[in-house]
Amino acid sequence: QNYTILSEADIRQHQGENINRVSTVLSIPRYAACILLRHYNWSISRVHDEWFADEEHVRKAVGLLERTVELSNARELTCGICFENYPCGRMSSASCGHPFCGACWRGYISTSVSDGPGCLMLRCPDPSCGAAVGQNMIDVLTTSEDKEKYSRYLLRSYVEDNRKIKWCPAPGCEFAVEFVIGSGSYDVCCSCSYSFCWNCAEEAHRPVDCATVAKWILKNSAESENMNWILANSKPCPKCKRPIEKNQGCMHITCTPPCKFEFCWLCLGPWSEHGERTGGFYACNRYEAAKQEGAYDESERRREMAKNSLERYTHYYERWATNQSSRQKALADLHSMQTEKLEKLSDTQSQPESQLKFIIEAWLQIVECRRVLKWTYAYGFYLPEHEHAKRQFFEYLQGEAESGLERLHQCAEKELQVYLDAEGPMADFNDFRTKLAGLTR
Repeated sequence: QNYTILSEADIRQHQGENINRVSTVLSIPRYAACILLRHYNWSISRVHDEWFADEEHVRKAVGLLERTVELSNARELTCGICFENYPCGRMSSASCGHPFCGACWRGYISTSVSDGPGCLMLRCPDPSCGAAVGQNMIDVLTTSEDKEKYSRYLLRSYVEDNRKIKWCPAPGCEFAVEFVIGSGSYDVCCSCSYSFCWNCAEEAHRPVDCATVAKWILKNSAESENMNWILANSKPCPKCKRPIEKNQGCMHITCTPPCKFEFCWLCLGPWSEHGERTGGFYACNRYEAAKQEGAYDESERRREMAKNSLERYTHYYERWATNQSSRQKALADLHSMQTEKLEKLSDTQSQPESQLKFIIEAWLQIVECRRVLKWTYAYGFYLPEHEHAKRQFFEYLQGEAESGLERLHQCAEKELQVYLDAEGPMADFNDFRTKLAGLTR
């Protein structure tokens, strides 16, 4: 397995270990190591490379001063924000020594935390100063609510800014996935049971590449198919240009108010110029004559192309969507089998559950095969028309896969039901076991 599923506790542990490692190697405080790692997207190797190449430049870039400036030991100090005088003990500063009172620090940090993850790059409130404000000061100076928010942003930063880790995209899932980059397959199955592609974060779509999936999803959601349908199934009113769909056999069309223009569906001419001599209600001599002269060639050609394109897309989309809904049903059946039906079958057929695992394996294979078969239709849609041999071979393999899957699905769904409904052990259950296991291979 080329990935690791991380819970929130795992993420915090990994983050803490990285901070400790950098702190130890560079001999700097933990808060400073955290600032460095955050700046370099949690890459320990980059932190080490940059630090040992030019420590001064790195310190300047992230706001870590080489020497900490202590607060003045005067009895009273003036806050740099509210300009009130306070005893030295009520003032605090970053490593730069600029003094600010507790209330102003709390307000400054709270505003920054409320603004979002940018608070992780907080600097000294003095406009002329670039000294970093680390988690050590956040923990001392602000409220528990702001501390919790800051800690949450820091945790999310470890995942969202780290090129080796991503959140699982399933709704409501709080797991993250650490991936070994360059290790082959991008398919990932989270602990929440959701499978997705590490590379593009869409649902798992092997064997189809990410670019094809992106095009297919865009096509399914784009307005282009609506326009194709309008072009293929409607004509514009000759007067107001609104698209009109013909829903009756008669060629006499009346546009909707306020236009109300009456025209012929075939030639788009005014209906007032039509009658028995032009072919009546169901034909148009003018259109036929004009068509023979080539007057309608271009518009008809465009309409025919749109219709063919729409029919082809519909063919692939319907089969893609059908396999998707079959997969969802199979997932529900698998869950039902694992939680209740397997126990019932074990009691009915007097078989230990450990010997019925072949049924779970069959359902797991059905779910996976439905996913693969679903995406073959997206792949088939984008196969170049001129590659006839490739298309023919692909469609043969697709047909074989579909046929085999249907036999397996029917056996696991319909034939298994007979044994679930039985009132006692059935003599031919072992024959069913052999059949289902054979179809699963």
